[in-house]
Parts: sequence; C-alpha cells; structure tokens
Amino acid sequence: MTTSREANPNLTFRRFEDGDHEWHSMHDKIFKEDTSHKCPTYVHRTPPCQGSCPSGEDIRGWLDIMRGIEKPPAGVTKEEYAFRRSTTANPFPAMMGRVCPAPCQTGCNRNKVDDFVGINSVEQYIGDSAFDGKFKFVDVPALGNKKVAIIGGGPAGMSAAYHLRKMGIASTIFEERPELGGMMRYGIPGYRLPRERLEHENNRILEMGGITTKMNTRVGKDVAVADLEKQFDAVLWAIGCWNGRSLPLKDFDTTPNCVSAVKFLEKFNKGEMQYTGKKIVCVGGGDTSIDVVSVSRRIGTLKNLTEKPEDVVNGKIKHSNIKMADKEPCQSVVLTALFKRENMTAAQHEVNDALVEGVKIMNEVMPVEIIKDASGRATALKLVDCKFEKNMPVAIEGGKEYIVEADLIVSAIGQYGDLAGNETFDNGRALINSDSYYQVPGKPGHFVCGDIVRPHLLTTAIGQGSVVAQTIKSYVEQAEMKKRPKVDVHHFNLLGKLNEAKLAPESFADKKFEEDQQRGTDKKKFAVHNYDDRSQQEIIGTDKMFLGHFEFVARNLRDEDVPTSAQVLGHFHERQIGLKAEQATQEAERCMSCGLCFECDNCVIFCPQTAVYKVKKNESTTGRYVATDYSKCIGCHICADVCPTGYIDMGMGE
Repeated sequence: MTTSREANPNLTFRRFEDGDHEWHSMHDKIFKEDTSHKCPTYVHRTPPCQGSCPSGEDIRGWLDIMRGIEKPPAGVTKEEYAFRRSTTANPFPAMMGRVCPAPCQTGCNRNKVDDFVGINSVEQYIGDSAFDGKFKFVDVPALGNKKVAIIGGGPAGMSAAYHLRKMGIASTIFEERPELGGMMRYGIPGYRLPRERLEHENNRILEMGGITTKMNTRVGKDVAVADLEKQFDAVLWAIGCWNGRSLPLKDFDTTPNCVSAVKFLEKFNKGEMQYTGKKIVCVGGGDTSIDVVSVSRRIGTLKNLTEKPEDVVNGKIKHSNIKMADKEPCQSVVLTALFKRENMTAAQHEVNDALVEGVKIMNEVMPVEIIKDASGRATALKLVDCKFEKNMPVAIEGGKEYIVEADLIVSAIGQYGDLAGNETFDNGRALINSDSYYQVPGKPGHFVCGDIVRPHLLTTAIGQGSVVAQTIKSYVEQAEMKKRPKVDVHHFNLLGKLNEAKLAPESFADKKFEEDQQRGTDKKKFAVHNYDDRSQQEIIGTDKMFLGHFEFVARNLRDEDVPTSAQVLGHFHERQIGLKAEQATQEAERCMSCGLCFECDNCVIFCPQTAVYKVKKNESTTGRYVATDYSKCIGCHICADVCPTGYIDMGMGE
C-alpha cells in the first residue's frame, strides 16, 4: 500500500507510483542476467541546478567541496577552494548569494525528495568567507597585446572584464556614473546588498591588473565611438537599462508626480533622497517594486512635508543630513500587481518581508486612470479587478473599482536602454541586437551583453559577460567561433581534477605499440577508462537516480532581520543574515550530487559479485572513486539501480 505525499508531507520516496504494481524479481536480475553484455560505465551529466543557473556556476562542485567530498589541494581551505570553483563562472558570490532569485533552487532535484538545497545561502557563506579571508584571484596569466573597450561597469561589464583578464586580455571600462556596480549599486538598496561587500568584489577584479577604469565618462558624449574603434581591438556594450517604462495610462509621462522605479531607487542609493511623500503607490510585482515600497517604509516622510516628493526623484533638489526626529512613517505604502500573490515575480520571502514591514499589497488589479487635481498633479490611482486573457490583463466585467490615494505614483513594470548619442545601435526598442555569440549584427568588432540585450536577472548579465569574453577572445585572435554546447555552463573537468591531484594519464605518444592494445586499454595508464562526459549534452533528471537513498532533512534557513511596521522607519541593517560554518556545511550535505559520484559506497556494498571496487587511495579523486572488474561483472544492473546520483549507466557493449 502506498502513502500519498499529502498525507505525509515528510515522505521522501515512493518505490511504486499509484497503479504501478509490476513485481521486479531480484532473483531474475542476479541469477538470470549473467549473459548480459551490459556492464557499468561512469557517466558525468550536468545537474539541473547548474543547468538552471544563468551564470552557469558549477554549483554541485562547490557544494561537494563545502561538504568535504571533493578535497582541496594542500594548503587551501575548503572555503577558499569553494570560492575558486564558484568564481570560475561568477566573480560575485557575496552579491549573488544575497540577491539572486535562485532559479537553481527551483530546478534542484531535491525538490522531489523534500525541499531544495539552500544554494543561495551557501553561496553567501562562500562569498563572505572570501571577504573575511581576503581571498584573491590566483594564477592570473600575463597580459597579451590585445585590449578591449568595455562600455559600462555593472555586473555584465565587470564580469566580461574579469573573464577577459583570465584569458590575458586587457580592458578599459568606461562608466558614466561615479562608481562601479551598475544596478547592483544604484538599483538595489544597501540593506539587501552591503556596499562594503560590493566594493570588495569589484576591487578584487581590478586587483588582477590590466583592467583600467574611466569613471564619469559617457561614450557617445565624452568619448566618440569612432575613437574607441581606433584605440581598441574590440568594443563591448554593457550599458544596462537605465530608463524605467511608464504605465500605459493617459498622461503618465506628463504628470509630474508619476515617476519610474529606476530613478526613484537611484536617487535613494546615491543618498540624495532621504525621505519621500506621505502616500506612495507602486505598480509592479517584481523585485524592483518590492525595493521601492520597502525603501519608502524605511525612509518615511517629513512631519512637515512642504516640498513635492517628485522633485528629488527628478533631480531638482537633493537631501542631506536629515534628522530622524523630523521624520515620520509614510501614511500609506501600497504595491499593486496584476498577478496573484503566489505568482508575483518577486521572491516570495521578499513579498512576505514587505508585508511584515507594513506594505499593503493589492493583487489581481490593473491601473486604469490617473486621478489629478486642478494643478495637474496626481492625487490617486484608479484600479479595477483583472484577469489574464491571451497573456494580457483585462478588466473583469462587473468587478470592483478601487481608488488609492497617492502623492507619488511609481512605475516598476520594466526598463529600457538610454542610447542617446549612440542611436545607430538602437534596434528600435531602445535595446541593442545580438547574435548567439553576443556580436552586434552589422557592426564588426562590436559586442553586447547584459540588460541592454534584454532586461533580465543580474546573474543573466554575469553569465553573458562570460560567454561574450570567449567570443571576443576568438575575434581578436582571428580564431573560428566555436559552437556553444547544448548545456552551456562551466562544467566539472575530470582531466583538470586528475592533473590537480597529480593523477594525469600518461602520454600515449611515448608508448610503443603492443599487440594487446587493440584488445582494450583497461589496464593501460594512458586513458581515463570507462568514463563518459555527457555534461555538455545532458542534464540529469531524477528518473536516473535512486531517490530512496536520501532521507528527509530539513533545510538550514538563514535568519532575517525584518522590522515590523512599528520598527521599520530608519531600519537599514542588513536583512539577510548568513549561515554559520557548521550550518553551511550541513546545508551543502543535503546536495544529492546529481550526475557525479559522491562516494556513498552503495555500488560497492550491493554488488553480488564484488566486481565493483574502490580504487586505491593514491589513485582516487572526484569522479574516480570506484571502478569495475569486468571479468567478474555479470551485468546484473544492481550497481546502477542503487546509485543515488545516477552516475552509473549499464552501457558497456552498446
């Protein structure tokens, strides 16, 4: 009899699904399969966490390092080794561990067992360990004679500069604003993304050398594109999207106190907006809109507010040295969204935090009219109940109508680029076109990455910075562009690991021909035997894994410093409190190491013929923990059946 997951939410595995009643005879498997030609091969596949990561991080790799499965080289702590593995793809672990919405966790196979692995929380621990330990990037190659102009010092541009430098290519970053960081600095509040950590991660990239910066410099105004083309071997556009989309309502753009979330947050993050209006309405539903309303609750308003709140957003005035004694909480802060609360694109914990802080959230409503006074300023926003038809919101006939008072209406429904002075690159949608290699079509020597291609996540921009760096390398070296793999991420490299462990295969070129070489190489030392790397083609699903191995283990949750509505005014402490070392290790241990051996010994223990064995310690490393004596193997399949990670395929002879 089976038990439903609804009846027991802690149930981790069901051997039989409802309706599956077929009996599988172990007698047949063991004693009647000895003529099978199939024997175990060890197959490396990409886990879905990594396949879901826009930065392409080797997540399984640094989790296995943190848990002690993959051992670091002598003299290197597991934290530093995990940092090195993490930053093969993403140079911002402390940042992404805090603010990435973590599509990796949505993709995590452990969701089929109990709950996803807290990948973000372990990444934050790794990033903070690097901050505390002052870890540097090592093995930086010498510079060649090529140099690249990078326009924009945000996550995409900094990522590209980092990856180019790892290839020996110098770059100069042209940044319009006074500080590096892009939307990480000017779009996300410091209580979510501490500025000293951001400074550290930016500076760690610059300390590699060969990366220079020109701040307060706008290409197309202060520097001509033609001059960059003459001075540099390639030009990369990573300018982000600094214009916020207006609400599709009559007079939004001409109503003075209707503003964009991009401008609102930039003024706050620059320190130029230290209070706001008394009644704030933000239309959105994503993380940006959550930042707008959470900031509004923290900065509050003045007890005797006389200025217009839009004047600071539009740059007419700047705040400085405002005393808390002169402030009071906003009378109302309202967030409206087209979707149900559970379908909002903002991270659910951010939504929940906003509610605790006193934000009112209205779901499944759409704005239909700006209500204005005689002077032309907005006094309220009219909304109606809505539903989606053909992927578009429509008002529900006979639904309710809402009038929400406001002295500042903020639009957080999307962003687009600012291409003033560089209009020849505008694709008609205030973005820049890109091919699959992040080249700008029709503009030889020009490349593009990040939000200006299509506004998306910070981690997406970082991942594109990595890919475009490889494209630029091929271009400046006049090499053929290599086809990107189907699973386009930073893969675990067995040969690299063997080299690191001083277990590299011997050179085949030095071997003399022997007659028996044509009859197999399993005893030879010039090949990695019975290993198939399918990581660039396949993402492993739970259908290839033995989930019965994994017990229910509760997730290690980070603490949060979330103020109540009575405490939120002036509360700028960091919201996300990182895991302790022991907690980070425990959370990493929940990783199922999908697609790669994690040394559980199941195959060794359950093999009825003792054909599967552990390799000698002095020959063992990650991915080379077990081997098979094929003279003993009878093809019973048991090792593959009990392999939790799906690392064993019965494929010999196929």
